[in-house]
Amino acid sequence: MLQQTQVSTVIPYYQRFMASFPSVQALAAAHEDEVLHHWTGLGYYARARNLHRCAQIVSDELGGEFPNSVEELEQLPGIGRSTAGAIHAISRQQRALILDGNVKRVLSRLHCVEGWYGQSAVAKRLWQLADELTPQERPADYTQAIMDLGATVCTRSRPNCQQCPLLEQCQAYARGEVSTYPQGRPRKEKPVKQTCMLLLQNPAGEIWLEKRPPSGIWGGLWSLPETASQADVNVICNALGLHAEGSQALPAYRHTFSHYHLDIQPLLVSVAQATTMVKEAGGQWYNPAAPSRLGLAAPVKRLLDLTGE
Repeated sequence: MLQQTQVSTVIPYYQRFMASFPSVQALAAAHEDEVLHHWTGLGYYARARNLHRCAQIVSDELGGEFPNSVEELEQLPGIGRSTAGAIHAISRQQRALILDGNVKRVLSRLHCVEGWYGQSAVAKRLWQLADELTPQERPADYTQAIMDLGATVCTRSRPNCQQCPLLEQCQAYARGEVSTYPQGRPRKEKPVKQTCMLLLQNPAGEIWLEKRPPSGIWGGLWSLPETASQADVNVICNALGLHAEGSQALPAYRHTFSHYHLDIQPLLVSVAQATTMVKEAGGQWYNPAAPSRLGLAAPVKRLLDLTGE
């Protein structure tokens, strides 16, 4: 979930993405690389792949029409119970339940729900409250209103309680415990992993990129070769039919995921092509000065931008 401080940062990316694919059919017809390229900067790239696959199913198999029930919507890639409820309520004007992060925060404060909502008992309680509060009439207005309430008034930090229409009903406010809810996940130290990212640069200034597997971290994105040790540089180059002529360590930095830290040591390696093998390795040369429209993970894009300066 995006923190409040991140919202203004990601909005331009969402706007760019929506402008690039103005219809379900346009998104369905796009190549995956094009979709991931426009998603760059938003993170959670599995969402982009699911969105793309969902558009293809709706366009090619369902005649361009989304299903007319919450249960059928949940069968589409990337659409869970809450998203299905929001789509159904807003597009069909039918009563359906929603429980996104903003709504969870509103309900947790309104009723002082104890515990982290990642726990099944807490989630069950929140869904019960959502069911009790969702009206039969004007469900689309209610759905949009409660999402907006959490996004703009009942925010994670510094909520504007005096402007909240539910102020007199809010149990957390009455107790002076607004900041206590919702209660967070029990803290535990994130593990730290290390990797060495290789920027293999040919005489033309191009960088060698490889496409990652469709699942896992940065699935389907174009990335840099990685190794656990700088000593393996020659092994990787030889496997690609390249000859390493020199290397330079760039400043290391940490990239943080939701469940671990990744310490990255970038290594800029000047290479010459020794054989034609590189053409058969399933990657491609990328020119940072005239970038291709590819999906790139944020740390990789950051490194490529440095080489293009």
